[in-house]
Amino acid sequence: MDYAQIKKQAEGYRDDMTKFLRDLVRLPGESAHEKETAARIVEEMNKLGFDEAGIDKMGNAIGYIGKGDILIGYDAHIDTVGIGDPSLWNFDPFEGYENETEIGGRGTSDQLGGIVSAVYGAKIMKDLGLFNDKYRVIVTGTVQEEDCDGLCWEYIVKEEGIKPEFVVITEPTDGKITRGQRGRMEIRVEVKGVSCHGSAPERGDNAIYKMGEILGEVKELNNRLKDDEFLGKGTLAVSEIFFTSPSRCAVADSCAISIDRRLTDGETYISALEELRELPTVKKYGAEVSMYKYAKPSYTGLVYPIDCFFPTWVLPEDGASCQAAVEAHQNLFGEPVVDCWTFSTNGVSIMGRNNIPCVGFGPGKENQAHSPNEITWKDDLVKCAAVYAAIPTIYTRDK
Repeated sequence: MDYAQIKKQAEGYRDDMTKFLRDLVRLPGESAHEKETAARIVEEMNKLGFDEAGIDKMGNAIGYIGKGDILIGYDAHIDTVGIGDPSLWNFDPFEGYENETEIGGRGTSDQLGGIVSAVYGAKIMKDLGLFNDKYRVIVTGTVQEEDCDGLCWEYIVKEEGIKPEFVVITEPTDGKITRGQRGRMEIRVEVKGVSCHGSAPERGDNAIYKMGEILGEVKELNNRLKDDEFLGKGTLAVSEIFFTSPSRCAVADSCAISIDRRLTDGETYISALEELRELPTVKKYGAEVSMYKYAKPSYTGLVYPIDCFFPTWVLPEDGASCQAAVEAHQNLFGEPVVDCWTFSTNGVSIMGRNNIPCVGFGPGKENQAHSPNEITWKDDLVKCAAVYAAIPTIYTRDK
């Protein structure tokens, strides 16, 4: 391949990618509300000459280029989180802004920039005649990831029967190539009590007091969780608390907490649940420990229920897809850092549940995700599109 020409072609699309990203930012698309975003992506795919482009029954935007037998995927989730407190933003999160180097707006790093670079990476492959009879590319703009990471790919693999040989995940990587992430799960712990009038609390059994004791042990459990040299430590964080009570003048008759549990290599949802069930206060008070389920309709109305368990995954550094990404980066921009993500991605389904190898490389930075005044960098869009364009030829070179 002519790597200099790939870089030149990617640079030539800088303004087009900037405009495309700014268009997407102007279409607020939180989870289950991505209809306009998906339609805009399909419009761009068609404009750029994709062989096929459309929207599946869940609402994912899907485009294909090429005719070969080896299917190589590029995935970007196209939903965003909300904006939080508007006063924390220095600019309109849905109008955004641009200057010579940056683009601001909700979703620019997490992760609308990824779909922009993926679409234009495929366009560069077509422009430069890189497609051959060996491979075909699928670009997916997937929905509901922020609510339930991987749900979209469970549907794509199991219901649509689409199974690429490997997938490039375009979540932000701070310029690094990533090959794994901790898994996660969403856990509920609930304890029962007995209500009574608040003027005589001794007549009841206060569920909030019971939960207070449980919380102390949950906090301590976090310090004992397994550590992994590559992925880091397993963690848990209490993220929500709920109660029921007849009134503000009564003792609470139930109390529950939600736990965001991050799973490092070697931990499972079974072991994570059992650790909580074995806590002395959980056993003392007969608290119920369970895993949440997700069953929210997509914007098309489709419901695809799933347990809120998102498996850990690690791609070997010497794996063919990882090495193809590394070699592409080496030839275009020099030796890359290979690392892992701190957060979770659709890889929990693609590789974690379905054993399809994943490698990560995407525009933007992790620390911009879910933050006010979110930005990405124009250079990142260009750089990622170039690397995406080179990966399939390298991967299929000896096949």
